[in-house]
Amino acid sequence: MRRMPLVILANCLLIVQLSVGALARSAKADKAAKSQGVSFKQEAGKVEVSVEGQPFTTYYFEGYKKPVFFPLRSATGTIVTRGYPMVAGIAGETQDHPHHKGLWFTHGDVNGVDFWSESDKTGKIVHRKFVAVKGGPKTGVLQSENDWVNPAGERVLKEIREVTIHSQPGVRVMDFDLKLTALAGSVKFGDTKEGSFGIRLAQAFSDKDGGRMENSQGGQGEKGCWGKSADWVDNTAKINGEYVGVAIFDHPTSFRHPTHWHVRGYTLFAVNPFGLHDFYNDKSKDGSHTLQKGQSISFRYRVYIHPGNAQDAKIGEQYKAYVDGVRFK
Repeated sequence: MRRMPLVILANCLLIVQLSVGALARSAKADKAAKSQGVSFKQEAGKVEVSVEGQPFTTYYFEGYKKPVFFPLRSATGTIVTRGYPMVAGIAGETQDHPHHKGLWFTHGDVNGVDFWSESDKTGKIVHRKFVAVKGGPKTGVLQSENDWVNPAGERVLKEIREVTIHSQPGVRVMDFDLKLTALAGSVKFGDTKEGSFGIRLAQAFSDKDGGRMENSQGGQGEKGCWGKSADWVDNTAKINGEYVGVAIFDHPTSFRHPTHWHVRGYTLFAVNPFGLHDFYNDKSKDGSHTLQKGQSISFRYRVYIHPGNAQDAKIGEQYKAYVDGVRFK
């Protein structure tokens, strides 16, 4: 038997190595392709959220008086939330209201206890467990159970929080389904403007910095939107040359739809179905609501981060699609 020349043998080995390398790269590419969509990476006290392989937000479920999403980014990666107090020293940012952290859900009067502000005398929302942390090619779901705990350490409310994050080109979309159940006895949500589902937007969204606020009823600015009832409110700003907007949609099945809005020109952006006497400046109005033990209340909102202004993004049409249950393709 004739031996194979060393040169031919070396070439064969090289071909094998190249083939193996190509297969490895192909497998790596396939794995990367499969990782697109919505993905989660759980670490101590937080979950990193990526959309199409790009960072979107982080869910901090421990370490603060309430769970928060921070920061929120547009599809281009532009941060649309204020940094303070999570990130200090950002030039031009205001440093008021340190309890305004990213995106959150609380209320300022629950059986007389303030869950909105943060101090030794305020309530807190405690993460108990995740029911689901599941990514996917089109959507990802974070479902958790939380307890609303008063300063005496008593569990007042059980919260089921389901957040669905969608993978869609050019936009970022988060759906919130929130259910609160009274635990030990009756629970009264008091009438106060300090609530409830909120985002603290970046400084560029302020009216002094050129931000634009409008609602589904044609209202504009704080004067036309604060305390008003509307299906949606949209805020737009120019950040580093990019026009970007953030809208919140109130679903018709959500409590007291169409809701009222605690939205300020200094960039507080909050949904509040309870604060009627403040919003109407009328002490005879009572926006409070009481749950008896075992009763529940539900809230449903969509956060829609988009390029351009409300007209460019066709927010009215997007809201209708949300209401009609139209699925993203």
